[in-house]
Amino acid sequence: MSCVAWDGKTIAADKQATCSGLRFKTTKLRRLATGEVLSWTGDQDSGEMAAKWYEDGADPEKWPECQKDKDMWSRLIVASASGVKVFERQPIATAIEDEFMAWGSGRDYALGAMARGASAQEDIETAMKFDSGCGLGIDSESLI
Repeated sequence: MSCVAWDGKTIAADKQATCSGLRFKTTKLRRLATGEVLSWTGDQDSGEMAAKWYEDGADPEKWPECQKDKDMWSRLIVASASGVKVFERQPIATAIEDEFMAWGSGRDYALGAMARGASAQEDIETAMKFDSGCGLGIDSESLI
């Protein structure tokens, strides 16, 4: 799993991936030439495929087949200076209108930290402290 947090200015993600009980470090957040930042929760390979789909122009006709699977999909989070949108099992984005948000394993801990004024990075630190589904470091990107 993963934990991704958005505090209205910065997006942050943990670096842990888990496969059959084995934890390993990976990157689940990257900035595009457009200035947008992509991140994801869920299966790492599906997340990479959804990110590539977005980078390649987000053509609904080319939506990755894995994203249609009810058990094997990933949530693609697209952050920009104008806000955040999320793609889940279909090539249709949901705009996030909340001031802050978190997704994935540990999201409840991250949301609680944000409600107390923590930054996106601090939210992920809190989630990693309490949730075994996230850890191994943090990547973050500021959008303002």
